[in-house]
Amino acid sequence: MLSETAMVLVEVASERARPDAKWGEQNHPDGTGGGNSKAHADLARNACDEAHSRGACTYALILREEFAEVMAETDPAKLRAELIQVAAVCVQWVE
Repeated sequence: MLSETAMVLVEVASERARPDAKWGEQNHPDGTGGGNSKAHADLARNACDEAHSRGACTYALILREEFAEVMAETDPAKLRAELIQVAAVCVQWVE
């Protein structure tokens, strides 16, 4: 029997295949690091930390923080690590 995480990842893999089937192979530039992305990441991190200190943290706040960190990152290795964190939060939230 598959674990709950494995079942969610099967659904993610299925969804991941949809854009390729519809539009062909997906190879886009990252597009991160522009504008005020670092400031937005700091704001999201502070909001999440503040909510956590009050016992009021939510998946939405956590995902917002992680996504803001993705948008601020330009280093490919660090960007990959941030994207994995976003994926992990999403999978846990679905579970």
